[in-house]
Amino acid sequence: MKNYALILLIVSQYLFSQQRPKLVVGIVVDQMRMEYLYRFQNDFSETGFKRIMNNGFTFHNTHFNYMPTYTAPGHASIYTGATPAVHGIISNEWFSRTKGKERYCTEDGSVTVLGEHTSKEGLMSPKNLLATTMTDELRLGTNFKGKVIGLSIKDRGAILPAGHFANWAFWYSKTGNFISSNYYGEKLPGWVVDFNAKKGYMNYINQGWNLFKPVTTYNESDPDDSPYEGKLYAVEKPVFPYDLKAMYQKNDAGVLRSTPFGNDYLADFAKAAVANENLGQDTVTDFLAISFSSTDYVGHILGPRSMELQDTYLRLDKTLSDFLSYLDSTVGKDQYMVFVTADHACSENAAFLHDQKYNVTNLDYKTIEAGLKEFSIATFGVDLVLNYSNFNVYLDTSKIKEKQWNYKDVEQQFKTYLLAQDHVKTVYTQDEVEHFCAGDYYKEMVARGYDVHENGQLVVLDKPGYIEYGRTGTSHGTPYAYDTHAPLLFYGWGIRKGESHEKRYITQIAPTICQKISLTFPNGSECEVLPELFR
Repeated sequence: MKNYALILLIVSQYLFSQQRPKLVVGIVVDQMRMEYLYRFQNDFSETGFKRIMNNGFTFHNTHFNYMPTYTAPGHASIYTGATPAVHGIISNEWFSRTKGKERYCTEDGSVTVLGEHTSKEGLMSPKNLLATTMTDELRLGTNFKGKVIGLSIKDRGAILPAGHFANWAFWYSKTGNFISSNYYGEKLPGWVVDFNAKKGYMNYINQGWNLFKPVTTYNESDPDDSPYEGKLYAVEKPVFPYDLKAMYQKNDAGVLRSTPFGNDYLADFAKAAVANENLGQDTVTDFLAISFSSTDYVGHILGPRSMELQDTYLRLDKTLSDFLSYLDSTVGKDQYMVFVTADHACSENAAFLHDQKYNVTNLDYKTIEAGLKEFSIATFGVDLVLNYSNFNVYLDTSKIKEKQWNYKDVEQQFKTYLLAQDHVKTVYTQDEVEHFCAGDYYKEMVARGYDVHENGQLVVLDKPGYIEYGRTGTSHGTPYAYDTHAPLLFYGWGIRKGESHEKRYITQIAPTICQKISLTFPNGSECEVLPELFR
């Protein structure tokens, strides 16, 4: 009888443990278009992206449901299941209407830096994030026994996914070290100090950057020396091979960020985190949030059709393959759940599109701001424009009040001026954003990304294809499909094989994960799950 009772206890504990995976791994690939999984598919291995797509669940038609589509709002929205109007991260940095000055998404002057760094790289925390994340709910739901670690080359890519209650968030410094702040602890864990001391980034810098595969593999990209590519660290020509050691000697270890090896080094660090933090080694679920940032740096500088961008994704495929194999051996197959997505996608280079006879061009936001100021002085005799950034116009309401002008009249004149510009599709006032009617697709996108305490009084929607960026490389930020369409892949514990072409939203990820592993929804989430994963 005693043996029977013991067996029942063991079985019941096993069944309970199977209600949750040992480890959840969230992977965000910065600036990844869903289209890359199609365009580069024939060149991927069978054990990286294809392993996940062939054996997991692929959502082909997932989108961000707000504007602006930038890195910080993207990571915050993925992990909170909310949009910037709720979680408060309205851009990477923005002109704060309440503070009257620039504000960075994760800035926190009250903390101190942990680890060797330069400037203010470590004065960061999640305090500006207004909503809870699925990682927060994991901490709460396990009575703080489940560990949460956030890792990225970018501070915002580590901090925002890790949430308010994380054990740690680590990000890369220009010194080559992974650093943190005392928001998380009084000193860096010993294993991080040891990892930094090895200066493993130099192994990648010393080897330089050449093509990963034979040049004939890159027939999905433009020729190596393309007029739409920027120059990586002021090289004479944007062509292979790249002498990273020479770049490092003229700059610092930050050069690694703009190469595919930033992703490799982060994966090395992620393996060290799994091993030293014992992630996925007991029946209490842990969460590892990884954000691969180098894809964004390469994309911005060299563009979506560069050989460098394709090479970065082919190398990331191998990095992903190696990391999955590592999880197989350390956590165990079918014992971990992985999702892969992006914080935003990106546009085509506007000059490239123009050369293909599409009547669009690139725009300089500083020129747009200068035009607004000139119009203001010519019309009102005074500069009423505090700032133009992130498609927002900030007006000096104190001056308008001082002059005893009718605010609505002033606002309308600025709107009329903007609507007369060739690149502008429409302009929304704060009142229009706050009182939008369902059915106005783009106004609703703007409203979901709008915080009445922080955003400007006017929001500009450029015409499709226009880009507020330089003539080389690419950027993002609009509500158009080229910026909103992101990959979404699930794999591992509790995930059936399949695919869906139904339109889904990035804000459904967090509530889906929480529902799958029996956690409370993040507090700002609309609690809409991905139904395909529950059938």
